[in-house]
Amino acid sequence: MKSRVAITGVAGFIGSNLAERLLREGYAVVGIDNLSYGVREQVPAEVEFHQKDIRDSDLADRFRGCQAIFHLAAKNCIPDCQRDPVDTVSINVLGTTQVFEAACRAGVPKVIYAESSALYEGCKLLPTPESELYPESFYALSKMAGYQLAEGFRRERGLIITALRYFCVYGPRQDYRRTVPPLMSAFLLKLLAGQQPTIYGDGSKRRDFVFVDDVNDFHLQCLNDARTDNLSVNLGTGTYYSVAEIYQIIRNLLGSQIEPRYLPDQPGEAQDTLADISLARSLGWQPRTDLLDGIRAMLAHLREHVV
Repeated sequence: MKSRVAITGVAGFIGSNLAERLLREGYAVVGIDNLSYGVREQVPAEVEFHQKDIRDSDLADRFRGCQAIFHLAAKNCIPDCQRDPVDTVSINVLGTTQVFEAACRAGVPKVIYAESSALYEGCKLLPTPESELYPESFYALSKMAGYQLAEGFRRERGLIITALRYFCVYGPRQDYRRTVPPLMSAFLLKLLAGQQPTIYGDGSKRRDFVFVDDVNDFHLQCLNDARTDNLSVNLGTGTYYSVAEIYQIIRNLLGSQIEPRYLPDQPGEAQDTLADISLARSLGWQPRTDLLDGIRAMLAHLREHVV
């Protein structure tokens, strides 16, 4: 009998990619998503799908019999979070608490959940290790609250929790429908349409981009490697690129001559992010996807499924 694993946010970018990977590895997947951000068509047909909100009180019924829960559902567009901190806290704090509590009620021993490199927003130490916490935006503060709640559930309920601090995850199905789409999706789609992309700020912000398949390598490791229990782990590459550099890479790939337009910075965003991935490497994980290969994979998916 196959092990059952649950994913909240299964219709989203990382969740749908993870569901596919788990199914290929022989797991049975239970998927939870209210479809406020996710897309139903992205959920593999083999997933036992439930259209539910993570704040619902009967989540435990869906989690029973699962080996672990991947809690990926969140409100994560920083400009949207800045505009609506009440909804941000409701989803990211109350919702996360509800998932932890439901796991305990359902007898699920482990939750692997999405924290964020946004916890390091105010940190000047680069690359940034897991010990440096300087949240500033409402999104980051909501993730900090989740971090504290995880500590409580570990201590008071014995729940095993692994927190994954994703840096800029990219790849096929990256959410381009957000109010401010992730820059790679935004650049690719605009240039494919012959339109002028937008750069917020002067293009000097630098980000650590990690491919979704590499992130999923570590997700799978978390299911079977007890060394990952009760850790907070950075998932990045230890290399960063400026927004302007990414634009040039994509423009060159497409053979475009279109220049971007520049608008003022979005509020609440860090100037630079760069992961110290020493801890993940010590556990045997290593990012393996070259940036250009990852962008080509995104491009192929957009041409086939979106454009």
